[in-house]
Amino acid sequence: MNHSSGTLYIVSAPSGAGKTSLVTALTAQDQQIRVSVSHTTRAMRPGEAHGVNYHFVVHEEFKALIAQGDFLEHAEVFGNYYGTSRSALQETLEQGFDLILEIDWQGAQQVRKLMPEALSIFILPPSQEALRQRLDGRGQDSEEIIAGRMKEAVSEMVHYNEFDYVIVNDDFEDALEDLKSVFRSNRLLLKKQQQRHGALLKQLVG
Repeated sequence: MNHSSGTLYIVSAPSGAGKTSLVTALTAQDQQIRVSVSHTTRAMRPGEAHGVNYHFVVHEEFKALIAQGDFLEHAEVFGNYYGTSRSALQETLEQGFDLILEIDWQGAQQVRKLMPEALSIFILPPSQEALRQRLDGRGQDSEEIIAGRMKEAVSEMVHYNEFDYVIVNDDFEDALEDLKSVFRSNRLLLKKQQQRHGALLKQLVG
């Protein structure tokens, strides 16, 4: 069996669309998929592990990686840096794993410019009403807070048409099957099958 490099997938969604639950269920069922681990300068919290939740690095190391141009995208949030390392992604892809990068539409735009071969998936809620219910959560937040979350979600959803695939998460199991089928069909592309089954294809056609 020939070595086949993996595919980078960008997965974006507004808060409340169920992205994290779908990605967690997908990776539990498919051992060939990994989720990208970002670099951060923030302190490790109890229960977190280096290389699992984040690659925890000091400010100097992060700034050195910026200077080297290693980050596909990075941002500063409340005095701490967060970023996606190109070399860390490449290492996982070269091992043959498909890799999911969970980022917002702005990060997706940055990554697409630097890695145009990446495939992107946007997850949408079935309606604004359903999204509102999900954002309301436990029903303990004020109308003002929920309205703010809705406004932010709508401003994110406007960018759905920048993505290769769109999945509507109405029924969770259906949405999960849709997500699985994207990964499965892309593995059957000619160039992937040539990488994976090179010897067989040569044998079959003499």
